[in-house]
Formats: sequence, C-alpha cells, structure tokens
Amino acid sequence: MTQAPPPIVSIIGWHNSGKTTIATALVRCLKQRGLHVAVIKHSREDVDLDQPGTDTWLLAQAGADLVAISSQGRLALLEQPAVEVPLSDVVRRLPHYIDLVITEGYKREPTPKIEVIRPGYGHGRIQSPGELLAVVSSDPNAADDAPLFGLDEVDALADLVVMHLSLREDAASD
Repeated sequence: MTQAPPPIVSIIGWHNSGKTTIATALVRCLKQRGLHVAVIKHSREDVDLDQPGTDTWLLAQAGADLVAISSQGRLALLEQPAVEVPLSDVVRRLPHYIDLVITEGYKREPTPKIEVIRPGYGHGRIQSPGELLAVVSSDPNAADDAPLFGLDEVDALADLVVMHLSLREDAASD
C-alpha cells in the first residue's frame, strides 16, 4: 500500500521579503506542536552544497549519479539530475514520517500559499487576489482577500496551517 504524500504549504515573496525568517519561525512553532516538518527550498540558480576536495565531491566529480553521506546525526543525499526534479517527485522521496512540507518558493506550484509582503521590496503582490492561504506583512493594508498576520504572529499562522491542512498535532506519523 502506497502512503499519500504529506501536505505542502508554500511560502512565497519577493527577494529579501522575509520568507526564510517566516519559514524558520513556522518550523519552530510546528515542531513544538509535535509535527515532523520537511522544508524544500527552490533556487533559480545552480546550487552546490558540497565542498571541492571532499570525498563526496570527488565521487560526484567522478560521475556518480548520487552520493550519500551518513553519520550518527545527519544524512545527506547529493544528486545531480540532468533536469530540475519536479516538486511532486522531491516530496515523494521524503521519509514516510514527515507530516508536513514547507516550501520556500515554488510560486507556480498548485499548493496553498503564504505570501510574505515587506514594504519596499518587490513590485506588488506575486499571487493573484483570492489565491492565498494567508499574507504575512507589517503593512496592515497588505491584504483584504486573505487572512493577514503580522511578522510576530507565527503561532496564529501555525494554527491556520494546521487547521487548513487538517494536521494532527502531537500525533507524529508512524
């Protein structure tokens, strides 16, 4: 029997709008509620998480399609796909115990979205009116079509995420 993938919520916003700050606070809050949270960050640029000269880097340079490194407290899989892997495929590869996936970016994916709006950054809203789960902003006029949360209202934002995605707190996946 195949297990359904975990629900996804995407945090979107212009560059330097505070997406990572909100994602970090939301992860902390959801972890305190007993949920297992995965985060997937989208990057438009090529990313290299390895260091030149390390064993894993040398193995990848030799042509390994995937290099894994495992220790007592960490596991990393470094893959070099020929094309960008779709979000749905990345989510399918996650461990079965994950309760929720938070993405940073992926604004074109059909997921519930939280838009972070910071006055002075970007060029207006990214998402069309009526298509947001919530807006996070210091501007009290940032949204009239979605629940608006201040930058310090992460607990209330977490309440909305848990309710919207029908998550069971303190009941970690088996």
